[in-house]
Amino acid sequence: MTAIQPHQKAKALKPGSRRPAKELCSECGLCDTHYIHYVKDACAFLNQQVAELEEQTHGRSRQLDQPDDVYFGVHDSMMAARRTEPIEGAQWTGIVSTIAIEMLNRGLVEGVICVQNTEEDRFQPLPVIARTPAEILAARVNKPTLSPNLSVLEQVERSGMKRLLVIGVGCQIQALRAVEKSLGLEQLYVLGTPCVDNVTRAGLQKFLETTSRSPDTVVHYEFMQDYRVHFKHSDGSEETVPFFGLKTNQLKDVFAPSCMSCFDYVNSLADLVVGYMGAPFGWQWIVVRNDRGQAMLDLVGDYLETQPVMSQGDRHNAVQQSIPAYDKGVTLPMWAAKLMGVVIDKIGPKGLEYARFSIDSHFTRNYLYVKRHHPEILDAHVPEYAKQIVEQYQLPD
Repeated sequence: MTAIQPHQKAKALKPGSRRPAKELCSECGLCDTHYIHYVKDACAFLNQQVAELEEQTHGRSRQLDQPDDVYFGVHDSMMAARRTEPIEGAQWTGIVSTIAIEMLNRGLVEGVICVQNTEEDRFQPLPVIARTPAEILAARVNKPTLSPNLSVLEQVERSGMKRLLVIGVGCQIQALRAVEKSLGLEQLYVLGTPCVDNVTRAGLQKFLETTSRSPDTVVHYEFMQDYRVHFKHSDGSEETVPFFGLKTNQLKDVFAPSCMSCFDYVNSLADLVVGYMGAPFGWQWIVVRNDRGQAMLDLVGDYLETQPVMSQGDRHNAVQQSIPAYDKGVTLPMWAAKLMGVVIDKIGPKGLEYARFSIDSHFTRNYLYVKRHHPEILDAHVPEYAKQIVEQYQLPD
């Protein structure tokens, strides 16, 4: 087994300092391993370094004079896709699971870092190194809570495996990329998902109890392109709640401080990203960032139906109006929320413009959060591309 080489920039931590990011810790799992010695350089909330890591990962950083780069990061191509035969029990059609299984079956990787759930709790994340298709399928469905995916990195080291696929979200992947050269791997593939507004397990329970008609039977949920939260229940039934009917006044403080301080919604350091927000309703949005990502996508081409990405509408007025509404915790009566949802679904932004709407809404909110709660890090923490996005809008003090 190749010995792990010390990271040249690593700084020793004081004894007992297990969460250097403190309240901004996203619980990515790095601090649960001996790689904690790299955390002051690796943590997305202690050292924002997206541009440098983009150059390391993709061979270039995003071009700030190219609007699609600014919003969606370095990419070679984008498309909408869905499996022609969905995987039973998958949150959508199972594209992520399909890619992971194909990579394992073809011997491209020896293991897949993914997240199952504990036996006691369907939403409590359990990071694992999957070595069989069955173990990968056991991880299907998002776990909308903070998850220590990188806590299994020491197991990777002890196993001696050299080819690894990691499935994760932006904060986890930034830390992974920062320590990548110290992992002793011959090949690392990263399959990312867009991520925003995770919560603690207690926060998730509050969201479910505040929003769903049956919180104890929710299997999974997602904020979708039709401006509704879609809940799937254990009896197979579906429930939708309009965005504008959420009890914002009760939920403003439910999201993790790390998520309120994050500016990597699109997972810019993954090789391949599979999400939903840039695609029509019922489809997944796929972003290929480099040659590794294209090779991963090529493995599953026969399973997929694809179409070009599209963009429709103008997000700017909707975003500007949402800023004070969220800031003041405005909650509409449900009849008004449903009506507004129907209208905006018909005339509002769609496709890539919906993705920009979502990014703008969260970046303006998060910029205000950092400005108010952590003003000392505002300038260094907010990436240049995020500043460019936020500058389009008028923000309250």
